[in-house]
Amino acid sequence: MTESATLYCYVHPNRETSLRCNNCNRPICASCAIRTPTGYRCRECVKGQQRIFDTSQWYDYVSGFVIAAILSGVAAFLVTLIGGIGFLGVRLATRRRRSRPLFITVAVAVVLGALPVILFQVLSMNLFGILFQVIYLIIAVPVVYARLSGIQLFR
Repeated sequence: MTESATLYCYVHPNRETSLRCNNCNRPICASCAIRTPTGYRCRECVKGQQRIFDTSQWYDYVSGFVIAAILSGVAAFLVTLIGGIGFLGVRLATRRRRSRPLFITVAVAVVLGALPVILFQVLSMNLFGILFQVIYLIIAVPVVYARLSGIQLFR
């Protein structure tokens, strides 16, 4: 029977261990070991691996910020424009008539109008597109119903 030499953690020299980093093979104690999908690694190897994935440059932050702000401004303007025209158009089409079945019919039409876009997102496997369409419907359907029925949350 062969006896192996006692291993001590390279960070804590007074702690015995049987673990080794699966990358650099240094002995590490349980408090120094970081569990990864491929096994335990030391902190230095994990930091080195993270540096490989962090490839952004300083100008990526600036360009990302500027483009996101511009696109968000355009989207906010379009939502405001569509929301105002859309509700005005529905109110004109219904000639300000009121009935619960009418409100439900218009709310169902909002859902059916979004279905082709949702189906396209599903077929293209665009999970974020599907998520945004669901968020849109969660917001739009109650708003349409409330605006047509005259429900006022705040007076």
